[in-house]
Amino acid sequence: MSFKTSLIKIAIKLTPNMMIIWVANIILKGIAELTDFSFDLEARKAYVQIQLLGESETIEVWLEDFAVVSAGESHEFIIHQAKSNRLWLNNLLARIAGKAWKIPLIPQLATHIELIAELFKAESPEQEDNCLTQKA
Repeated sequence: MSFKTSLIKIAIKLTPNMMIIWVANIILKGIAELTDFSFDLEARKAYVQIQLLGESETIEVWLEDFAVVSAGESHEFIIHQAKSNRLWLNNLLARIAGKAWKIPLIPQLATHIELIAELFKAESPEQEDNCLTQKA
């Protein structure tokens, strides 16, 4: 793991959830309100609770075991498990979970894609092999 990746992981761990919620709510003003958030890069888990304007109940989403897999010059993103407290969203997440999605080459991100790939690299070789065999 590079020094840069180590620093980014430390920054992610030390960033308070309240700061993320505050910034997200500034961006989402007039659309939704982020009410809860957690992100664990080491355990590969993320949780989001959001309240859409005009809706009475919050929407919750759990993501587990996600990674970026490098195959030569190309990169793929995979989420192995995803669920929600809404049936329609569960159905949508079921269609994308467990499939490797090719990350398109975006010129503005070209210089950073290797760092992103290293940051979200699959934890084990078996996990990487599974990602490469499951295409979208």
